[in-house]
Amino acid sequence: MNEIINKKVEFRDLGNMDYQEAWDYQEKLFAAIVDLKIKNRGLQPSEQSPTSNYVLFVEHPHVYTLGKSGKEENLLLDQKGLEDHQAQYYKINRGGDITYHGPGQLVGYPILDLDNFFTDIHRYLRLLEESIILTLADYGVEAGRIDGLTGVWIDHIAQQNPRKICAMGVKSSRWVTMHGFAFNVNADISYFGHIIPCGIDDKAVTSLHLELGRPVDLQEVKIKVQGHLKDLFEMDTTASI
Repeated sequence: MNEIINKKVEFRDLGNMDYQEAWDYQEKLFAAIVDLKIKNRGLQPSEQSPTSNYVLFVEHPHVYTLGKSGKEENLLLDQKGLEDHQAQYYKINRGGDITYHGPGQLVGYPILDLDNFFTDIHRYLRLLEESIILTLADYGVEAGRIDGLTGVWIDHIAQQNPRKICAMGVKSSRWVTMHGFAFNVNADISYFGHIIPCGIDDKAVTSLHLELGRPVDLQEVKIKVQGHLKDLFEMDTTASI
């Protein structure tokens, strides 16, 4: 546990960035926080330095990512199929199975030292979900959770046609997080047809623009998500997207 609690969070909008480049950037920030935590352990409280916290917002070119517990057969394209769809494919170190990232999707990578907030991964995931649920409510869209499944869903109660609108997959080490959520805002969901999303083959995927029947201002969505994350995590930040 940190002797110095720092709830200040820096939000950084990376724009449209290649997946590998964004992953490397995450790893750099993540490693710096972990290294500082290890260094602090050998120091007196008065000598310790506060750890930093970040939330990165980004869009990626078409890419499929497979989590460490995922199954490769859930990608339905071979190498030529990936090239035909101008999509990349990465095996990565988050939890979860396979998912898609692409234009029109808001990807959020919180790199937080949870010792600054609370040491509970279950609560962390639920609050990430809640930030998206509240953002959807801002647009008049009712969404929620389905027992046993991570992420945010439309028609989560009756489940006559349940559709995932936000996927999640995280990594945590020494209570420092990376990876995060993928919120379909104006996403081309046809790309989900080339995978079994998150290994779930009996439920659909949707995007906010499809639910509303109109394009959505992605910048506006970023501001709303940022505000809800700030409130839910009681972040100390004046940074703006």
